[in-house]
Amino acid sequence: MIHSLFLINHTGDIFLEKHWKSVIGRSVCDYFFEAREKAVEPENVPPVLQTPHHYLISIYRGKLFFLSVIQTEVPPLFVIEFLHRVADTIQDYFGECSEGVIKDNVVTVYELLEEMLDNGFPLATESNVLKEMIRPPTILRSVVNTLTGASNVGDTLPTGQLSNVPWRRVGVKYTNNEAYFDVIEEIDAILDKSGTTVFAEIQGVIEACVRLTGMPDLTLSFMNPRLLDDVSFHPCVRFKRWESERVLSFIPPDGNFTLMNYHVSSQNLVAIPVYVKQSISFFETGPCGRLDITIGPKQTMGKTVEGLMVTIHMPKAVLSANLTATQGTYTYDLATKVLVWDIGKLNPQKLPNLKGSLTTQAGTPKPEDNPSLNIDLKIQQLAISGLKVSRLDMYGEKYKPFKGVKYLTKAGKFQIYIYMFIFLENLMSYLLFEWLQCVLKHSI
Repeated sequence: MIHSLFLINHTGDIFLEKHWKSVIGRSVCDYFFEAREKAVEPENVPPVLQTPHHYLISIYRGKLFFLSVIQTEVPPLFVIEFLHRVADTIQDYFGECSEGVIKDNVVTVYELLEEMLDNGFPLATESNVLKEMIRPPTILRSVVNTLTGASNVGDTLPTGQLSNVPWRRVGVKYTNNEAYFDVIEEIDAILDKSGTTVFAEIQGVIEACVRLTGMPDLTLSFMNPRLLDDVSFHPCVRFKRWESERVLSFIPPDGNFTLMNYHVSSQNLVAIPVYVKQSISFFETGPCGRLDITIGPKQTMGKTVEGLMVTIHMPKAVLSANLTATQGTYTYDLATKVLVWDIGKLNPQKLPNLKGSLTTQAGTPKPEDNPSLNIDLKIQQLAISGLKVSRLDMYGEKYKPFKGVKYLTKAGKFQIYIYMFIFLENLMSYLLFEWLQCVLKHSI
């Protein structure tokens, strides 16, 4: 299936390559570099490229491109999912997926790739199985390996490889038995100048951290599971029971894992947590413009909005911004023409306001397009869709574990557009991207 894998940084340098079936020259990446130059943003590079003799399938994670080379036609989403598994495994082993971390642990990375693919086909991709075969690096283990010449590769076959539950290790024991679940939701919304919601949806994920002794069988139920339009699960979830009862029944992996991804697309169920009153105008005469932005809470269910930030990509003619912020601080980068207003925690008693003048380059015509606003925010202990965990039951073991659930809402692609034609162009691109994401989730 996969003949070669190239890891490429944001500057276009290939800093790691791995070949399975045959060695393929780096020149094959030239087709990818051409597509990268044509794309405005790295995320816009086509995930599948066809060359005269190969297919190039890639993902973009952590400012890195994972580029696979295929010689025969295969389902591209299958390859994309495997590349995400590679990135997730690197993150799980070393704490982050970055060029520096991969270079510092290049031997372990090569060992992982050797176990994850056998002759180009996926073999072991579960974190629990990999950690039994290749022990995660530690300072003490690195010193011992240097002195003794040993390696991180295990001597025995992982117990999960021959089990009916390949994602869980056998004989797990803990002094404190705990199970934590984080319900994280991202709001993707496009608003017009008046604040009317033109497009809105929610992307949700349930992250789990389970440290339980033995082989527990868990059942997680929700108060209102019917609002979920689209779901995808970890392989441990019994899908037939979800279809019939709308509960999650599973034997969990040991440690951290993603239990479930879901999607809420009905705009009636998507609450917009903040409203924005904004006025950005440029004058016909004189090198000046005016900016006035006010943000306030809208539907937060009594929770506090934190990490509030407004990002504005100004027209190229704007040279400087002389503004006054009643809350937070602002910065304007002359090189990138990006204005960032970092508000922080939203105070509903005194709404934050940013206003002042914009200086444009003398002799240039008035900018035709007013800029769009990008909003970032976080709301702790709130799932904006209204999803709530009802209860967690455990079977198969006699002890009582400590259980906890946290909720977090944050902004995804949260944008406010001034002119409709700008909105339509971006909406079509965004809908195409979301459709591809939806297809990818169904393939998992």
